[in-house]
Amino acid sequence: MSPPQCPSLAPFIHPTKMYRDPPYAAARWGRRAQRVRCWQYRQLSALHRAPRPTRPDKARRLGYKAKQGYVIYRIRVRRGGRKRPVPKGATYGKPVHHGVNQLKFARSLQSVAEERAGRHCGALRVLNSYWVGEDSTYKFFEVILIDPFHKAIRRNPDTQWITKPVHKHREMRGLTSAGRKSRGLGKGHKFHHTIGGSRRAAWRRRNTLQLHRYR
Repeated sequence: MSPPQCPSLAPFIHPTKMYRDPPYAAARWGRRAQRVRCWQYRQLSALHRAPRPTRPDKARRLGYKAKQGYVIYRIRVRRGGRKRPVPKGATYGKPVHHGVNQLKFARSLQSVAEERAGRHCGALRVLNSYWVGEDSTYKFFEVILIDPFHKAIRRNPDTQWITKPVHKHREMRGLTSAGRKSRGLGKGHKFHHTIGGSRRAAWRRRNTLQLHRYR
């Protein structure tokens, strides 16, 4: 007799392939699982602690370790643009600043999710974050946080850097990966407009005439 056939190989698909684009069969299974997962996330609070990362392969690539001192929080962020919070649409200014609707925030929703997690867990340090799902109304992210006072973190040479006071609230100052992306920072010819730290610093340096005494 032939051995019994497995009814579905979907649970054994590598997690990385589930988040790829078609025509991978695993991506189709990933979309079905994502719809169920988003429904589950909508029943939970907007910010809650996750028992384990939904995407362990992605979390490990971003620095997560299954050890003491590491925490995963899942955040739900509403999609769409922003409306200027002014009473009755009165901005009290020049016409160029009269816009109220169809305004776009300068940072990504992932950066907003990191900010909310950092505010909720003020004693922890935000390491990184990643996307776990989205529907028509919300986007869901998981944020990796580290306890800088845990001995397992302070005694490890690989993680001692994040315990320094200079790394308090990295997410509020655009120092995480999502924050640097929103600031336009990077390496290569695509990021020449931010050489020197920011767009403003690059513009100032290129548009300033310096007449040195010895030139």
